[in-house]
Amino acid sequence: MSYPYQIKTAEAYEAAYERSVKDPEGFWAEVASSFLWRKRWDSVLEWNFSDPDVKWFKGAKLNITANCIDRHLGTLGNKPAIIWEPNDPEEHHRLITYRDLYQKVNQFANVLKNNGVQKGDRVCIYMGMVPELAIAVLACARIGAIHSVIFGGFSAQSIADRLKDAHAQTVITCDGAFRGNKEIPLKNVIDDALVQCDFVNKVIVLTRTHTPVSMIKGRDVWWDDEIRKIETLGLHDCPAVEMDAEDPLFILYTSGSTGKPKGVVHTCGGYMVYATYSFVNVFQYQPGDVHFCTADIGWITGHSYIVYGPLCAGATTLMFEGVPTWPDAGRFWDIVDEYKVNILYTAPTAIRSLMGYGLGPVQAHDLSSLRVLGSVGEPINEEAWQWLHENIGKGKCPIVDTWWQTETGGIMISNMAGVTPAKPSYATLPLPGIQPILVDENGNEITGNDVSGNLCIKHPWPSMIRTTYGDHERCRTNYFATYPDLYFTGDGCYRDENGNYRITGRVDDVLNVSGHRIGTAEVENAINMHAGVIESAVVGYPHDIKGQGIYAFVIFTNTHGDENLSRQDIMQTVARIIGPIAKPDKIQFVSGLPKTRSGKIMRRILRKIAENEPGQIGDTSTLLDPAVVEEIINNRI
Repeated sequence: MSYPYQIKTAEAYEAAYERSVKDPEGFWAEVASSFLWRKRWDSVLEWNFSDPDVKWFKGAKLNITANCIDRHLGTLGNKPAIIWEPNDPEEHHRLITYRDLYQKVNQFANVLKNNGVQKGDRVCIYMGMVPELAIAVLACARIGAIHSVIFGGFSAQSIADRLKDAHAQTVITCDGAFRGNKEIPLKNVIDDALVQCDFVNKVIVLTRTHTPVSMIKGRDVWWDDEIRKIETLGLHDCPAVEMDAEDPLFILYTSGSTGKPKGVVHTCGGYMVYATYSFVNVFQYQPGDVHFCTADIGWITGHSYIVYGPLCAGATTLMFEGVPTWPDAGRFWDIVDEYKVNILYTAPTAIRSLMGYGLGPVQAHDLSSLRVLGSVGEPINEEAWQWLHENIGKGKCPIVDTWWQTETGGIMISNMAGVTPAKPSYATLPLPGIQPILVDENGNEITGNDVSGNLCIKHPWPSMIRTTYGDHERCRTNYFATYPDLYFTGDGCYRDENGNYRITGRVDDVLNVSGHRIGTAEVENAINMHAGVIESAVVGYPHDIKGQGIYAFVIFTNTHGDENLSRQDIMQTVARIIGPIAKPDKIQFVSGLPKTRSGKIMRRILRKIAENEPGQIGDTSTLLDPAVVEEIINNRI
């Protein structure tokens, strides 16, 4: 398969970028013409950012699965589409060719239809990293159902909140999941969530861990039984439903600066074009490459760079069920060695964690197949960048440091592997079609180089968020109201003397923990649910492994006198309400919080205390009780 839009030289990047800014519609129409459409578009782009209202490829008809699977059957039918590496290295891996994938997706699409799922219905998927997760995602897309994948680490309450928001009547899950030396009881968690969601009428359960589970008559069915029914009925093919380019493809929930998660909506046409375009160009994908993205499909990285981008490009995508440190810290390198991985895309958190084990686990493996390394989730610090470059890439593999978000759908700012220069700790340059702008707090553009500001985007790109599900006003307020006619990313940014961009961190009340965005309000709400908590405030602080840790300041009625036990209780509460990923790393009990006379908590002051920079707190005279600051500093953990 060839990619007419693949950029192969720095000069070609400059030309493509210039054209994409001068003639965005002509540029994207040319890229989109490489895809399979049932009907071409009437207009390439209609937009305004005030509503916001953005339409790409208006009037075009397609189905993304025809681009991911069907169009490859003639030339790539026997090529592996998915390589699955199980959690336990002793268990047999699975190779699923494009022809196998076609059959399995058609089969499960028929299962969904047989269970009453129709175009436009929302389907919640809560599974471990097994091939059936990718199959379920694609089967939903094939029949026009809107999938909402929920990461397997979220709690019953988090699932219930998302199910209610999407009003998803169908759930797909597993009896359990393996993750390192843990077994996660997914079906039990779903059962707890469904106590609050009586509108769910069907739960399809895949057998993975053989854990005993409760199966409710009329509601719960086994995946394998449903497949057998389809085979008995003689249903083999399931025609891909015709979708409009602007029909929703999926909802993915992300934390915001308020407590309730936002359902980010991505649509069929523009998302397909941009996810594939960015995959082919950033990683400089070559036909035959094995692409290993270590993310979970529960996050946007897994949607765009395990499933849709690679499969649309006809690539071999590798799915891994386990964790990088089990059964030992050589697991990633085992996988690279065994499957001759060419592209490895992972998170700085994983790299920093593996650095702690030394070079022993690396040196036992042949990593010569690696051609491109990638980093995602947060800016990669220079020490981790150099370790990855020297010890994994052996000084020969370009590292792409990719900046993007759930809301952007695909990589926005990144060097292109071996084509445009890398700079450690910098995302570097925008992809063609992406027009970043730095603004001050009043929204005035900051021009020139060697400057810092808030990062915004001033022109639409095909895979951008269209709305937040069921609440368009929230989408407008969160992303388009802060600065008129701009998409506000929520990130601060520095632009160096050569125009390279370096992300400096969130400027809103959102934390980036191990590459996962967690809203401070969400964590505070969960902490405040604990019976002994009067009030809390949460901030981020530098963490050696996670990048950012969660520091909670808590006013607590200590009933049993044991502070450590109280901390454990609070952590359990957070894990129960959100999930283990949101548990605070540090909990400091305080008698009061620094507040203005109007009652606003001054998180800026708490952030400086958590970062152990009390000298940079500044003026505290406007506080209701300045003495509380001294007490918090003296008792800092």
